[in-house]
This record gives sequence, structure tokens and C-alpha cells, in this order.
Amino acid sequence: MTTARDLIITAMDVAPGPPAAGELSLALAGAELIDLLAAEAIRLDDDRIVPGHRPALTDPLLDQATESLTREAPYETVADWLWRRGLGLAPAYLSALETDGQLTRRRRGLLPFRTGWTALVDSPDRRLAGERWAAQEPVLVALAAAVGIRDGETDEADEAAEAPDEAADTTAADEAADTETPNTKTSAAEAPDTAVPDTETPDTADDAVETVLVAVNEALLELEAVRQRRSIEQDAFDNVWRGY
Repeated sequence: MTTARDLIITAMDVAPGPPAAGELSLALAGAELIDLLAAEAIRLDDDRIVPGHRPALTDPLLDQATESLTREAPYETVADWLWRRGLGLAPAYLSALETDGQLTRRRRGLLPFRTGWTALVDSPDRRLAGERWAAQEPVLVALAAAVGIRDGETDEADEAAEAPDEAADTTAADEAADTETPNTKTSAAEAPDTAVPDTETPDTADDAVETVLVAVNEALLELEAVRQRRSIEQDAFDNVWRGY
């Protein structure tokens, strides 16, 4: 199993709705880089991807990622990799899962020729991804959060567990928050809306993983900005066309 496969399985299993393909593709490209770092197939020189040895990889898409590395200086930046490698990557992973028999298409209605939606079958890979998600593995959680996937049940359980302590000494807690850390309340309230790995970085001795995660979030912000700009331009065009 790879981080990218775990991520797309988690997206199908946990997310209330499927993430947009563009966002998911960028996150998958980041997940591949993190796995290549772990395999020592690459290292980062600042934000540039320097290829290392060619490890024996069992995952075809990750092996494809290794083959597509730029092996001559100046090496490719992490941001450039995300945009190049991420193009159409989510559909490629879905196709690979279907080829491996890990996806099934459910029919709509009673007509056999009507294509339904795609669903995961019960498999060892799905269970392993679920165990990694249940353990709140930092890298997987950070990548999932970047595309808007969060464990709502875990958040609710944490809030319920903290409630008795808060009720026991509300006044003291409020005074401490106001005098010692005035911005703590604001940060906690805003955390669920951020797509960044929150201020938590993965538990790793290598800053390269953090560099990749930051680049993924920056790419996602850039993608959203491009979409908003195109929407504004399209609205302006429509208004001109209508004579407004």
C-alpha cells in the first residue's frame, strides 16, 4: 500500500461527498513524493526534487512517478511536480483500483445497462487504509484535511470528552485564555476551516515532508484562486453578452 492509495480510499470511505478531482489529484501527487522520500528515491534540495536510486516498487503508479522524475539539473521544484504529475492523477488511481478489483459499479434501478456509481469493495487494502486513518496517522490526516476530509466523529468525541473539564472550571479557563493566550480561542475556532495541515506537522525527523505538505496546500489555494478568477471573468462575459 502507498500513501496515495490510502488517500484515495480514505476519500471514498470517509468524505461525505467525493472531493473535486483537481484537488484530489494535487494531493495524490504530494502523497507520491512523500512515499518516494520514504523510499529514498528522492531528496529535497530546498524545494527542488533531486532523484536518488531507483528502488524496486510494487505499485505501478508510484513506479511511474519515479520514472517521470527530472534527472538533470536544474531539478524540478515540488510545486512544478504537483501541477505536472497531478494532471489527471485522481482518475488514474481510480482506474488502477478498478483494474485491481477494488472497485465495483453499482447499478441504478433495475436496468442492467445503466451505469451506477463507483463503490469500494471489502479488501485488505481498504482495511489497511481504514486502520491508518483510525490511527490518525499524521501524513494521511494532513493530506486528507488539505482536500477537506476530516474525521467528524473523532472531533465530536474529543469535544464530549473535554466538556466535563470545561464545565468544572469555566471561569478559570476563561481567565487563563484571556491573560495568557489571547488568540487561543480564535485559532481553535478557525482550525476546522483551514486546508493547511493546521499547525501540526507530521511526526517526522525530515523537514522534507513538511515542505511537500506546505506546497500541496499552496497549490490548492492557487487552484481555488484560478477557479474564482475564471468564474468572475465568465460572469463578466455573460453580463456583456446580455447587454448589462
